[in-house]
Amino acid sequence: MSKQIKIFDTTLRDGEQSPGCTMNLKEKIVLAKQLEELNVDIIEAGFAIASVGDFESVKTISENVKNCTVASLARALTKDIDRAWEAVKYANYPRIHVFLATSDIHMKHKLKMTPDEVVERAVAMVKHAKGYCSDIEFSAEDASRTNLDFLSRVVESVINAGATVVNIPDTVGYTTPDEFSKIINHLKTTVPNIDKADISVHCHNDLGMAVANSLAAVKAGATQVECTVNGIGERAGNTALEEIVMALNTRKDFFGATTNVNTKQITKTSRLLTSITGVPVQPNKAIVGANAFAHESGIHQHGVLAERSTYEIMSPESVGLTTNVMVLGKHSGRHAFEDRLQTLGFNLSKEDLDSAFEQFKSLADKKKTVCDRDLEAIVTKKSISIPQIYSLNNFVINSGFNITSTATVTLDYKGNIKEESATGDGSIDAVFNAINKIVDIDFVLEDYSLNSVTEGEDSQGEAIVKISKDGESYTGKGLNTDIIASSIEAYVNAINKVLSESN
Repeated sequence: MSKQIKIFDTTLRDGEQSPGCTMNLKEKIVLAKQLEELNVDIIEAGFAIASVGDFESVKTISENVKNCTVASLARALTKDIDRAWEAVKYANYPRIHVFLATSDIHMKHKLKMTPDEVVERAVAMVKHAKGYCSDIEFSAEDASRTNLDFLSRVVESVINAGATVVNIPDTVGYTTPDEFSKIINHLKTTVPNIDKADISVHCHNDLGMAVANSLAAVKAGATQVECTVNGIGERAGNTALEEIVMALNTRKDFFGATTNVNTKQITKTSRLLTSITGVPVQPNKAIVGANAFAHESGIHQHGVLAERSTYEIMSPESVGLTTNVMVLGKHSGRHAFEDRLQTLGFNLSKEDLDSAFEQFKSLADKKKTVCDRDLEAIVTKKSISIPQIYSLNNFVINSGFNITSTATVTLDYKGNIKEESATGDGSIDAVFNAINKIVDIDFVLEDYSLNSVTEGEDSQGEAIVKISKDGESYTGKGLNTDIIASSIEAYVNAINKVLSESN
């Protein structure tokens, strides 16, 4: 009989700590609802005491997510735990996640506490959290570099104090699969009350072994895996949710374990996160990369055509991709459009469907064929829309070889038309400079990138812009068959985020 592995998603907490992956409240809500569709068991919504924004996001997610446990991280401090409870108490299934370092290096240099003091603090804080709710997780930070006997002592003590989950993190991505397996086995054989709590693991990818270490822990007896969509997170990232889930799903014979995850929502979730953060997935990324189910070798192509299992150990359909092709163009009707969206996993309200269909028709006038990725881009852009304080009205570019580029940009500002002209080092620089003169706010352009959404000369250009103001980063996205227009839309989108959050 297969054992059930709980999937603890920390994309909104640890994942968001990845440079360039900051999300605003609306984006977090959209992603949290998609994680609920993915059917993860636990959503770690944030670190409630970290900021007012983090508190509001945890609270709002707790109010909106109905079918998943919602957790907030808290240091082993009463003020952190109190704040975490204030945020998660609205959830149907609240969890407080308390952490305290247990390795010699952390106790000596960071905490400046003795082992006895660490045990005493851990027990006291778990008991304090238990006074608020029944589901308490305790993390022994840097567990993989902790003395094993001391780790067993801490784990036994916090379970006695009321912890329902004990998390064994490889905080700095230091351990190896064999070593990590031995750590889990040690706890199972030396902690007398270990059967009263789930054993969780939280692995980082500094040495590229986060998924391997997590799988080794599952094989050794762990019952919860903490992970992130696309593997985003601190430094080199976390265990990738899609890889851990599909490894367990594909190799049930070896691991004897399953998850509750709806694997057909994996690709949609991955692409939504990419759209929100602007951080692309490399083409050769397992499960969700563009090449994950692509075959170029003639030998491979021949094998797949004869029998898919020759070179595919899982089907594209199992992760939400489809080999079904329905050509959509300017002559396609609303029924075909809506049917295609439903096939892709999107169920829109009438208002959103009307808006998306209008954008589809506009795009179909510019492209011969509208692809699935085009539809996903349209719907995703709509789902995370923000107040349109500024919007593009018109632009004119004068650019060429060995001449200074000039641009005139006209923006709509709350019903009023504003126009400015500027020069720049190329067309994009010129239009950005013109926009800067219109909005007249101080910020720094951190990054700009342009990608093709699909193949072909008529593909939409997806522009991603990152700007920063007062230490906060904002990502804007634009989508258009005209790359100048998509670049302007992305820049203005990022500026609108700055303005909407400052109001």
